[in-house]
Parts: sequence; C-alpha cells; structure tokens
Amino acid sequence: MKFRFKITLCMICLLSFLIGIGGGALINVSFQTSLNQEKETALKSYQLMLGALQIVNGTNTQADSVTIPKTLKQMTSQGLFSWAGLNLSSETETLYEQGSVTTYFSDVSERLTGDHCLVTNFKDAQNKRYLQLSGQTSAGADKLYLTVAYDISSIYITRARNLATYYRIFFVMILLCAVLAYSMSYMLTRPLSVLSKASKEIASGNLSFRSEIFTNDEVGSLSSDFDAMAEQVEQSVHDLKDAMERQDRFIGSFAHEMKTPMTSIIGYADLLRGQTLSAEEQAEAANYIFSEGKRLESLSFKLLDLFVTGKKNLVKASLSPAKIVRETVASLKPIYQKEGVALNCSCQEGTCLLEPDLFSSLLLNLLDNAKKAMEGEGSIRIEVTMLSNGCRIAVADNGKGIPPEALAHITEAFYRVDKSRSRKQGGVGLGLALCAKIAELHGGTIRFASKPGEGTTVTVELKGGRSS
Repeated sequence: MKFRFKITLCMICLLSFLIGIGGGALINVSFQTSLNQEKETALKSYQLMLGALQIVNGTNTQADSVTIPKTLKQMTSQGLFSWAGLNLSSETETLYEQGSVTTYFSDVSERLTGDHCLVTNFKDAQNKRYLQLSGQTSAGADKLYLTVAYDISSIYITRARNLATYYRIFFVMILLCAVLAYSMSYMLTRPLSVLSKASKEIASGNLSFRSEIFTNDEVGSLSSDFDAMAEQVEQSVHDLKDAMERQDRFIGSFAHEMKTPMTSIIGYADLLRGQTLSAEEQAEAANYIFSEGKRLESLSFKLLDLFVTGKKNLVKASLSPAKIVRETVASLKPIYQKEGVALNCSCQEGTCLLEPDLFSSLLLNLLDNAKKAMEGEGSIRIEVTMLSNGCRIAVADNGKGIPPEALAHITEAFYRVDKSRSRKQGGVGLGLALCAKIAELHGGTIRFASKPGEGTTVTVELKGGRSS
C-alpha cells in the first residue's frame, strides 16, 4: 500500500472516530435532556393531580373510594390532564382505569412509601414509549394507589430521526473527508514521488537529473540534501572517468616511451652484434644506445620521484626561498648562457616552511621546462614574493607559449605539447606533473598563463606556513 493511501486511511479512521464519538454524544445528550424535561413535566402534572385529590379529600370528609374515582373521571373528561393511561386501585381492587396501555403497568405498590412518587418507563406492543408514574393517596381510612402513563414516544421518534440524519451526514462527511484527505496526502507525498523518480533516474545513469523541490519543510531539506548528494556523485563519477582516462593515457604514453628507445637500442645492438662496422659507425651506434639508455634512466628517475613524492611524509624546515633561488640561478646561469638563454631573478627576503629537496626539484623542473620552450635565444625571469602563509614563485619565459587547449593537460604525466621536440630535448612529460604534486604537498597551487608566440608564466603558491 502506498504511503499516501496509508495517510488517507489514518485520517479517515481518526475523523470517523472523532465525528462518531462527538455526534453520538451530542445526540445522546440532547435525548437525555429532552427525556428529563418530559419527566419533570409529567412529575409536576402528577403532583398537581395528587394535590387536587388531597384537596378534595380534605374538604370532603365523606370522600371515599367511590367519590375519588368520580373526581378523577371529571378531571379527565374536562381535559385538565392528558394522560395516555390512568389506574386507581386500592389494596384489593381496581377502582378506576382509563386507557388501553394500563395493561402494561407494572405493580410497584410494594416499593411505594409515604409521599414518594416512583417513575419508571415501558413500551407497548407498537413499541411506543411511556413514563409510568406511581404514588399513593388516601380516602378516609383507605390507602389508594394512583398510576398514570405519560406518552414520550415523540422523544424516541425525534432521536431516531436525528440518528438517521446524523448517519447520512456522517457518511457524506466521511466521503468528503476521504477526497480531501487523499488530495492533501497526494500533495504532501508528491515530493517523495519526485525524489523516488530522481533516485531511479540517477540509478539508471542519468546523473544530471535533480529533484528540484523548493519547499520550506523537511521534504524540501531532504530534496536539497539529495540534490547535493547527486551533485557530489556526478562530480565523483566525472572525476573517476577523468582519472581513468588519465590512467589510460599514462599507460599508453609509458608504453610508447619505453617502446621507442628500446626498439632503437635493440636495433643498434643487433647491428653491432651481427655486422662488421667501421669505427665511426660503431661509435655512432654506441652513442645512440647510450643516449637512449640515459633517456630511459631519466624516465625511471622521474617516475620514482613522482611516486616517492606522493608517498612522502613532509618534514618542513624554516628556509629562505630567495636564498635557494639565487643559489640555483647562480649554478645554472653559465649553462643557460651557453645556449643563449638569459636567467635572472628578483627575490623578496623572508622565510617560510619548505621541504628543501622538493623545493629544489620544483625550481629545477620549472626552469628546465622554461628553457625547453625557447626556440633559440630568450630570457627567463624568476620572482619570489612572500605571502602571509608561505611564498609565491613565478617563472616567466618569452618562449613559444602553450596552446589554450593544452593548458588543462600539461600537469598530466607524459603529456607533452610538442612531442617530437620534447623527445629530442630528453623530456618525458613528467616535470610539471611532479611540480603540481610538490605544490599540493605544500598546501598550494600551480597556475599557468600563456599566449602562443609570446611566452608562458608559471605561478606556484606554496602555503606550508611562515616560520615564527
């Protein structure tokens, strides 16, 4: 059974119970009130009759069991009292009787004492209801019993009509209640149906589907949390797909990087082994084998650095990045000048927390990539700026620049903008991936700004903290 039907059923049962109890109690109270009023009216009329008989008995000292019945007959014929039945009897016989309902009177003479009036009720063969009022009086020395019947059938008829009307109203109200309860439960549970649909859509692979329920209640809050969860799942799946694509590119690039030099090494080694070569040819083959071997060695070292960096537990020390940069520039400047590349720096003094080996590796890789971007002569400038929680390193070159479509991939392992040129220069596409990892371990970021034909600026922020 659906939840909305359960809500509807519960509301119908609750309202049925409340309306049933309330309506029944109201009708019963009204009936009892009317019945009590009729009892009071009948009792007053009965007391009035007894009083009249006592007056007759008091003024006529000769009143006896014959005079009093005549008096009753006269009172009845004159319409002074409207009784459905009347019975006057002594202890031994019936003195006067009027009405057919007297046959249904119950004998209560033994329960009467003094001026006490006993009130009971009965019904006849036609199920008419009557009040029976019984009391005693005297006629001289005789004790007489006066019993009258008062018709109260109209009260029971009114109650029956009220009940019939109440039942009709009750069923109409329950029907309306069912319609309204279902409508309300439908509106209340409709967001749950939307959430259910959203969960099915997401389960089927449509991760972009959102419930978009904007209500200021618990369901709206649940929808907001659900959409946030779906957003996170979609982002996680997207990141996972990107990671798998990067892994596929990594494996393909790694296999390609291994295959090319190994093919050359095997080919030249087979040539040296199977043929007689001149000294110049042997030197050329050996030199090619050596250069390709060095490239494989460089590849293995880079991969090892990348792996170790990801696993490394950093022990940072208070260092001056300006000092390290100046020392690095001083050691590389002669080498770069030979290749026509000018190297200079501008450093702001200060200390921050750095891992020395990783920071040096970061500088060397950034400078190496900047130098490889040169197509002939050029210049590289390093700027060091101290931050409140670390430092900023900016390496700018005036090389050939990076195409916009390549900027999103340059920190991926084995990714190279110009594959042929990078291979000639000994690059394997791991330097910037290592730089990004070092920045991440220092709680920082790496950003690239480049224009093809104008140059590239790499900005690294290291936020390992400042030394006190």
